[in-house]
Amino acid sequence: MSTNLLVKAQATGRVIADVTPASAGWTYVGFKALRLSTGDAEAFDTGARECCITVLAGAVDVQVGAQRFSAIGNRATVFEDRAPAAVYVPPGQSVRLVARGPAEVALSSAPAEGRFATRVIAPAQMARSVRGQGSNTRYVCDILPQTEEAESLLVVEVITPPGHASSYPPHKHDTAGEGETVLEETYYHQIDPAQGFAFQRVYTDDRSLDQTMAVEHRDTVLVPRGYHPCVAPHGYALYYLNTMAGPRRHWAFRNDPAHEWMLAPR
Repeated sequence: MSTNLLVKAQATGRVIADVTPASAGWTYVGFKALRLSTGDAEAFDTGARECCITVLAGAVDVQVGAQRFSAIGNRATVFEDRAPAAVYVPPGQSVRLVARGPAEVALSSAPAEGRFATRVIAPAQMARSVRGQGSNTRYVCDILPQTEEAESLLVVEVITPPGHASSYPPHKHDTAGEGETVLEETYYHQIDPAQGFAFQRVYTDDRSLDQTMAVEHRDTVLVPRGYHPCVAPHGYALYYLNTMAGPRRHWAFRNDPAHEWMLAPR
């Protein structure tokens, strides 16, 4: 496991972040974020992994083998009040992205055998919901949930308003058993306005892992295990894209019992 859970964003260049199982020291999750200028092309092979291409901002043409999908993407920033557009790609495929204008794209990947076909995931297919209450309210969009076809990947995005907590009360998904599954996870963060910051803590019950990080615009946090809450300071909205995968494709979690009291009816 990587001892440093904070992956700082690259301020310039095409690659913002690049997390591989080898760099993270885990087994399943891969994540890459790209900034593309007009006409930029990015080509890659999926190999033995499935991939969810989420167009965070701007629009891109997506070529997968002989299939071509035009103008995928429908928002200028991740903070717009709308779902993104995405493309699911199975293993063993050649992919080429071409930006129609300035664009930002996230590539989430995990091991797969090729049971499902390439498809566009339209914004209208994505369930959007409000979670929490009071200063724990946040806005969730399920891009690739467990109810939709994939072999390993789970992909979701969340907007946390200024002054609110998120992924809270703290929860974890690192133990196989009743009521909990094992899932590795990345958080790809954005801040609005971009000069701001947020906080994320990753910790276990025994505190053998306990890191608290100041997260800046486009930073990525690795969650190999443990609880992982976030807080957005006053004046700054927090966005994050989660990529999760593990030995079983199911999201089941356990709240930190020390903080679960706040969920009780009042």
